[in-house]
Amino acid sequence: MVTPGRCILLYHMASQGPFFFICLLALAATTNGAKPNHYSKPFNRSSFPAGFSFGAGSAAYQIEGAALEDGKGPSVWDTFARKYPERIADRSTGDVAVDFYHRYKDDIKLMKKVGLDSFRFSISWSRILPKGKLCGGVNPPGVQFYNNLIDELLANGLKPFVTLLHFDHPQALEDDYGGFLSPKIVDDYVDYADLCFKTFGDPVKHWVTMNEPNGWSLGGANGSAASSPAESYILAHHFLLSHAAAVKLYRKKYQASQKGKIGITIITNWFVPKSETTADSKAASRALDFLFGWFVDPLIFGEYPKSMRSLVGRRLPKFTEAESKMLKGSIDFLGVNYYTANYAENAPPSNTAIAANDNRVNLTTEKNGVPIGTPTAVSWLFIYPKGLRQLMLYIKEKYNNPPIYITENGVAEANNASLTVKEALKDSTRIRYLDGHLKSL
Repeated sequence: MVTPGRCILLYHMASQGPFFFICLLALAATTNGAKPNHYSKPFNRSSFPAGFSFGAGSAAYQIEGAALEDGKGPSVWDTFARKYPERIADRSTGDVAVDFYHRYKDDIKLMKKVGLDSFRFSISWSRILPKGKLCGGVNPPGVQFYNNLIDELLANGLKPFVTLLHFDHPQALEDDYGGFLSPKIVDDYVDYADLCFKTFGDPVKHWVTMNEPNGWSLGGANGSAASSPAESYILAHHFLLSHAAAVKLYRKKYQASQKGKIGITIITNWFVPKSETTADSKAASRALDFLFGWFVDPLIFGEYPKSMRSLVGRRLPKFTEAESKMLKGSIDFLGVNYYTANYAENAPPSNTAIAANDNRVNLTTEKNGVPIGTPTAVSWLFIYPKGLRQLMLYIKEKYNNPPIYITENGVAEANNASLTVKEALKDSTRIRYLDGHLKSL
C-alpha cells in the first residue's frame, strides 16, 4: 500500500496591516519510476526563520489501521476499498495501514526526536460514533484513543491540529439516507462535531471542519463520478451547510472558553489563460470559480459565484436567507491545498450536463507541446511555484485578506528500490519543489 508521508511547516507572517498565516504541508509519496538526480542544496531547519513551526500531517484512514478493532464502525472508505479492490492500484485497504492506532507513541517519539512542533491528524467519525449518530451510542475505546493521542502529543511538546472529516464519514449514514446527498447529514455532523469539541476541545486550538469537500463533491457520492447532473452540487451544498452549522455551534458554545480557531480546507489549482484572448482570461476566472469559489464564495460572501449561478441554473441549490447568513464569515482561517497549475481555454457548452463540464473550460497541462511546469512522478502534477503566490494574491484581493493556512503543498517523487536509505533521502525533486514554492511566497 502506498502511504504518503507528510510534513507541515507552519509560518506566521505578520505586518503592520492585515496579516495572514501560511501553513505548508509537503506530500512525500512513493511511486514506481526512474532514479532521481540528486540535489545537494541545503534545505533544513536552519534555512527557515524562527517563526516557522514544523510538523507532520495525516488522515485517519491513511494511517490508523485497526479497522475492525475496539468497536469501530465501518466508514465509506472501508467499504469502498473492500467492495471495489480493482479501483485501487495494488488492491490494498486501510485495514492495517501503518498501524498508527497501535504505534502512535513510537511515532510521536520519532516526531519529537526530529524536532517537530505539531501534528495534524483527522478523527475517524465511525471510530467514536460507530453508527454515525449519538443515539447509536458513543464508542469509549475510540474516544480514549484520541484522548490518549492528544495527551501524548502535548506531553512531547507537539501541538494538535485536528480535522473532523477527511473523506471517511460512517457507512451507517450512507446506508441510512445516502450520506451527504441528504440534508439529514447536517444534524448528525453537528452532533459529531459537538462531541469532538466537548471531549477534545480544551487542548485543541486549531480545528478544520473538513478536508477538500470540493474535490469530494466532484468525485460524486460513490467516489468515482457523479451519477446525475445535480449530484455534485447537492453534495457540496450539504457540505457547506454542515460546516457552517458546526462553526456556529463552536462559536456559540465553545470558542470563548477553549480559545481555539476553526476553518475549512479547500483544494485548488492555479489556472493560467492558454492565450492572451479575453475569452481564455475569462475561462481561467471561471475555472477558479467552479473549483475554489464554489466553496469559498459562500464562506465569505454567503452565496455561490455569479458565474456558477448563471451557467448551472436550476441544478445549483439556493441558500435560504438564514443559511446565507450562517455561511457568511464562517471561517476563522482558510486552509488551502495547492499542488499544481493548468492552462485554461474557453470551451463551448457541453452536451453532458455535469459539474466537470459546466465551467465551459478546457484544461490542459501543455501549450505548443511545452508542459506548464516540470513533470513529476504523477501525471497531473507539474511543478509551478509561482502559481502559489498568484493564488495567495488572488485570495487576498478577492476575499478580503483572510488568515490562510496552506494545508497541503507537495510533490510525488519516483521510487527506486535500488537506492540506499541515505541516497533516497536526497530527494532532489521534492527539495526543488519546496524550495521553489517557499521562495515564490
